[in-house]
Amino acid sequence: MQLPEPYQQQAQAGQPTPGPTTDQARQLIDAVNEALAPPTAYRDDTPVPVVGSAPPVPQPGRPPMSQKATDASALMLSGGVATVLVGGSVSLVMVASGSADPAVCAIVFGAPAVLVLALNRLVKRAKTAVEAMPPVEHHHYNGTVVQDQRSINTQTRGVIANTRNQNCR
Repeated sequence: MQLPEPYQQQAQAGQPTPGPTTDQARQLIDAVNEALAPPTAYRDDTPVPVVGSAPPVPQPGRPPMSQKATDASALMLSGGVATVLVGGSVSLVMVASGSADPAVCAIVFGAPAVLVLALNRLVKRAKTAVEAMPPVEHHHYNGTVVQDQRSINTQTRGVIANTRNQNCR
């Protein structure tokens, strides 16, 4: 930044240059604050040019899936990590204590997987039980309602079948 003319003469003569006045200092502070302020939002509405007619190419990484499939995949990955962490830590404790045995290690690694499979089956059975329940029906009638609760008694007798249906009250 170049100094104004009177200040340049004083600086060349070796005299101390006075600082900016209060108004000049405020102007400088405002200019710095304006320069450092975050930019205002701008939206470019110009249409994106079409590059070609080729179909989209699958990108590397996870393939596109439904939300349900994505949730199930994340659940399976986190369950697998949890199983490895729990089984590995228990195995390390057994190795450190000297009581590690191949059968015991197999049980420790297999138990979480069996537990997850059992819980999965229990949840599936509970879902099918809930789905098998008949829906709740509510009937609303206006006017006089008569309920007829007669039952039909069926009797079959003899070698040659003779069926008689009787209305019972």
